[in-house]
This record gives sequence, C-alpha cells and structure tokens, in this order.
Amino acid sequence: MAKRRTIAKAPTTKAVARKSARPSTARAKRPTKSAARPRPKHSFVLHRFSEEGFKIDGLRTYARYRDLGINAATRGQAIAHVIRFVPPCDPKVVSKNHFHDVDFQMIYVLKGWLTSSFEGQGTHTMKAGDAWLQPPRIKHKVLDYSDDCEVLEIVMPGEFKTVELDG
Repeated sequence: MAKRRTIAKAPTTKAVARKSARPSTARAKRPTKSAARPRPKHSFVLHRFSEEGFKIDGLRTYARYRDLGINAATRGQAIAHVIRFVPPCDPKVVSKNHFHDVDFQMIYVLKGWLTSSFEGQGTHTMKAGDAWLQPPRIKHKVLDYSDDCEVLEIVMPGEFKTVELDG
C-alpha cells in the first residue's frame, strides 16, 4: 500500500486575515498606578441656558462669553464657553493678530459664520456645523463674522494667556 504524503499549502488570504484578526496572547504592559500621573477628579456640572449667562469677561469687547462651568468642574484642566459675537463686526476692532498659549483649542460654530486667517493655513470662512482645531500658539485673527455668530470653544488648560501681536 502506498503511503499518502501531505503537502503543506500556502495559507489563503482569508486564513491569514483570520489569524491576524485574533487577539494577541501577549499583553501590552500597563503602567502601574504609582507610575501613572494622578489626575484631579472632575465634578458633575449641569449648566442651564439663560440669556443672562452671556457676560463680558474683559478678553474681547466684541464678544459675550457664556461659561459652561467646565473650568471649575475640572479644577482648571479645561474651559468651555459659548462665545456670542456682538454685531456689527468692526474689522478695526476685531482684526488683531494674536495667539493663545494653550495645549488644546477646538472651536465649533453653533450659529452664523466666522472668517479668520491662520498663519500658514490661509483664510477660512466657517459656518454653522463647522469645527476646527487650532494648534497651540498659532497666530490668527478674526476678519469678519455674521450678526448671529455663536461658537463653542473648548480650551486646555482652563487658564491661559492670549498674546496680541503688533501689525
């Protein structure tokens, strides 16, 4: 009787895909609790809408800020506020080149539109539903905005410097 020989076949693409999709038995090392940097605990915060919530905070005369309570709740790790621009836009007042000394800054347009210029990125008009991430210390300026413009801004850390530049 002849002996049967088994010939190994190259694995099919499906077999390779199935094998690579399986979880690895080697586990990634996680830092121990003592090695991880402790984070302050956040508080629960619920901020109800009110027209009286929009205030002048001294940063910009052409905007009203509605603090959402995130700065206090995160113990200064982040701040979130709704910015309502005061109509009409006056480019002589708003178009000042500046940057923010931050780690993170994200803006989402809630209503209206806003045109800004960003160093190395050009001029962009953002409208309701648009969002952008501003890299730390990017030089920029507001050029124009609609009479109903409102944006949500989230920044880390909660306290930061805005540096106005000449020209």
